[in-house]
Amino acid sequence: MPEKKVRVCIVGMGIGRPNGQAISRNPRGEIVALCDLLEDRMKSFAQGLPGDPKLYTDYKKMCKDPNIDAVFVGTPNQWHVPIALEAVKNGKHVMVTKPLADSEKAAEQLVEAAEDAGVVNMMSLSTRFGDPCRYLGERAREGYFGELYYARARSVRRNGIPAWNLGFIKKGGGAFRDMGVHALDAVWWILGMPKPVAVLAAAGAKFGPRGLGYWDRTKPPREVYEQYAADDYAGGFIRFENGIGLQIESFWASHQPGEFQIELFGTEAGGQLSPLRIYRTDDGVEKNIEVNLPKGKEAWDHIAGHFIECILDGKECSAPLRHGLVVQRMMEAVLKSAELGKEVRLG
Repeated sequence: MPEKKVRVCIVGMGIGRPNGQAISRNPRGEIVALCDLLEDRMKSFAQGLPGDPKLYTDYKKMCKDPNIDAVFVGTPNQWHVPIALEAVKNGKHVMVTKPLADSEKAAEQLVEAAEDAGVVNMMSLSTRFGDPCRYLGERAREGYFGELYYARARSVRRNGIPAWNLGFIKKGGGAFRDMGVHALDAVWWILGMPKPVAVLAAAGAKFGPRGLGYWDRTKPPREVYEQYAADDYAGGFIRFENGIGLQIESFWASHQPGEFQIELFGTEAGGQLSPLRIYRTDDGVEKNIEVNLPKGKEAWDHIAGHFIECILDGKECSAPLRHGLVVQRMMEAVLKSAELGKEVRLG
C-alpha cells in the first residue's frame, strides 16, 4: 500500500518556491496545485516539479478543491489572512510565511479561526528552523548559558528595499515586518518565548520615499517610490515579564554593512548566531568557541518535514500561528511606539 502523502497547494510564486520545493522533496509531500495571479510564474515553477499541478488564479476556487489537503500562503503581507482564512474555512491545513499578517487585529482573527477549525496551522520561519538557530535554542534549553538575561538581534541591509511587489512598501509592509520579523522571532524562541510587557522604539523611512536604497541599487520609477507608506528602518527595546531585555533592529537600507546577527548574554556563557560562536570563562580562562556544525538539511526541509509530521503523525506543532501572533504584537508595538514617541505597554 503506498505511503499517504500530504497534498499541498502553494500560493505565491516568490517565497512559495523554496517552501514548495522542500515539500516536494519530502517523500510524504506532494505539490498538487499552484495559485498566483500570473499564470506564467506558475508555469515556470511547475516545470521543476514532479507531476502536473493544477494552476489557479482564484484562491477561493482553489480552497474548494477536495484534492488539496493543505495550503501554503506566500503572498505579500496584506493577503496572508484573507487567503489563510479561506483555507481553514474549507478544512485545509495551513502554513503561512512570515509575518503572520499586516496587523495585529488580522492576525488575531486568523489564529482564532484556525484553532476553532482544528486544522494544523504553522508559521514558515527559515531562521528559527535553521541549524544554527536550533543549536543555540537547544543549548539554551539545556541551561548551557545559565540565565539568559539580555539579547541583541538585528537585520541590516545597505541597499535592499524590495519593490517588485508594491505590497512590500505600502501600509502593512515595511522593513520590520519583512526582515525584522526573522530576527525577532528567532531570538524570542531562543530566549524561551517569554511574555513581552513593554516596548520603546523609533522607526521611519529615510531612503525609500526618495527612491534610494532599493534592491541592487536600482532606482524604481517615481510612480513606484511615491507610494512608499511603510518603514525602511525600525529599532527598539523590548522588556519581558521575566526581566529579560531585548534590543531589536531592522534596516532595509542604511550606510552600514549588511548583517544578520543575534547575540545572547547569559550568566554562564554567551553566544552569537553568525558566525556561530560561544563565549565562556572556565577556571579564569576566556574561551571563544567556534561552532562548526556538520552540513545538515536546509531550513526549508526542516519546515516542510515538521508540517507534514504534524498533519500525518499528529505531532505537536512547534511553530503554530499563535507564535506568529505574539511576534506580530511585538512588531506592531515597536511601530506604534515609534509613531507615538513613547513606551507602549503590552497586556
